[in-house]
Amino acid sequence: MAGAIIENMSTKKLVIVGVTLLLFQAFAFMVGGLIAPSPTTAVHYMATKCVDTVKHRQDSKWFMPWGPNQCEKIRSFDEAMAKKIEANNIVFAVHIPLPNKEMSPWFQFMLVILQFDIAFKVYNQIVDGSVVTIDVGLAYRDDSISEWTEMAHSFEHRKLNCNFTAAKTHENEGRYYECDLLPFMEVGSVAHKYYLLNIRLPVNERKKVNVGIGEIKDIRLVSIHQNGGFTKVWFAMKTFLTPSILIIMIWYWRRITLMSRPPVLLEKVIFALGISMTFINIPVEWFSVGFNWTWMLLFGDIRQGIFYSMLLSFWIIFCGEHLMDQTERNRFSVYWKQVGPIVFGSFCLFIFDMCERGVQLTNPFYSIWASDVGTELAMAFIIVAGICACLYFLFLCFMVFQVFRNISGKRTSLPAMSKARRLHYEGLIFRFKFLMLVTLTCAAMTVIFFIISQVNEGHWHWGEHTVQVNSAFFTGIYGMWNLYVFAIMFLYAPSHKRYGDEQTSGQCITGDAGANSGEDIQLTTTITHVDGPTEIYKMTGKESQE
Repeated sequence: MAGAIIENMSTKKLVIVGVTLLLFQAFAFMVGGLIAPSPTTAVHYMATKCVDTVKHRQDSKWFMPWGPNQCEKIRSFDEAMAKKIEANNIVFAVHIPLPNKEMSPWFQFMLVILQFDIAFKVYNQIVDGSVVTIDVGLAYRDDSISEWTEMAHSFEHRKLNCNFTAAKTHENEGRYYECDLLPFMEVGSVAHKYYLLNIRLPVNERKKVNVGIGEIKDIRLVSIHQNGGFTKVWFAMKTFLTPSILIIMIWYWRRITLMSRPPVLLEKVIFALGISMTFINIPVEWFSVGFNWTWMLLFGDIRQGIFYSMLLSFWIIFCGEHLMDQTERNRFSVYWKQVGPIVFGSFCLFIFDMCERGVQLTNPFYSIWASDVGTELAMAFIIVAGICACLYFLFLCFMVFQVFRNISGKRTSLPAMSKARRLHYEGLIFRFKFLMLVTLTCAAMTVIFFIISQVNEGHWHWGEHTVQVNSAFFTGIYGMWNLYVFAIMFLYAPSHKRYGDEQTSGQCITGDAGANSGEDIQLTTTITHVDGPTEIYKMTGKESQE
């Protein structure tokens, strides 16, 4: 073998490969922008006030807001007071989806956000730090005539965060507070056609349950699910990309194993990167269409976390192997200070994810954002993760700068060579620098995607405007990861070319230059040496300085 493909491939062929990958990258963005719909859809619901006339509550009874077996309804709480209906006998019923529609497994998940409409009353104001106690049940069925089957039931607490912008006087009674949206429910699989929510706000003055929460007029819900059209495009991309990366990974490792030397650290890390990319590509989501796998959201987070960890570690090692002296390279233990924090941060994010989505496997109404401690902890995780991602990118830029400076220092040995040999190495340096700039671009896009996805996941909890991440960004970044991993494995695979004629040419060049120096001999050493996979790799090492 004679060096890596990035060194030995002709410039014309390399340009063709680069343009092809660029076209695929543009196509990945176009798939999301022109073919796929927006990733998610939000549907608004107004809860219907049903009256539970049974004195002894029956847990198996479900109240339907409309349809043939609809409940007895009231329009307002004033009507309830006129009819002497107690608050404990009022059930807020919400049917998901709206009439004449049905849910689909293609929706993948269902996130429900809750908002109270609370009117201001001088003698019934919201107390600071007030908490609403919610008795909620979730049921499902797959046709319009069968009985409802309970899916979950829970007593939840949500802290009110409301502001009244006007003066708190009798003249402003009846105006509504401005209340933050509250996390309510998240289901990791939409396996049934119809869902029913029954919500009660039990009142117990002796135990101070739902006392000091103001005069609640209505309950509004927002249901968010993934668009079925986007899901199909996403699955199609995964199905297409999985064999592509798998084939190039097998081809890459086969070329490595055919060599007479054992693989170096950089080659092992590239192979591990290919494995992590294949792991995140495998379209196991197809099974979620036919099976009620509520753990798919958690499993997707774990897969993405493993890939992030591997990708960030790869970039550190990739730069480090072209930066450090020969005596310090090709050993994973050298990078523990850089890789250790990445692994630790990924583990912390995994624990944080398990604290919410792990618990939601048994209780879909649980939210870490529901308590003050949980909210502060969640916000701290998101902020720290964003800061660490930015710091990581700056550190990576510094490492790339050092690599560029290190390689530029080696250019002092080029003038002593012949013109042909000098142009050869200048071409190698240019190719490597270009690859490093592509790496920085991918790193920047990955950090931006990570931060936006974290903000997008938490935007409802912050009560701010929705941050829409469009389909083009999702498919484009996902395509970029695959194309980058494909390019790295292809370009750093050992070349099949032999140096026969080139070695002879090199000897003639050396003779012509009249400089049969160790500098020129070291720079023309091929990959058959055990020290490294590429000539650029060797140039940045200690031997090329000697």
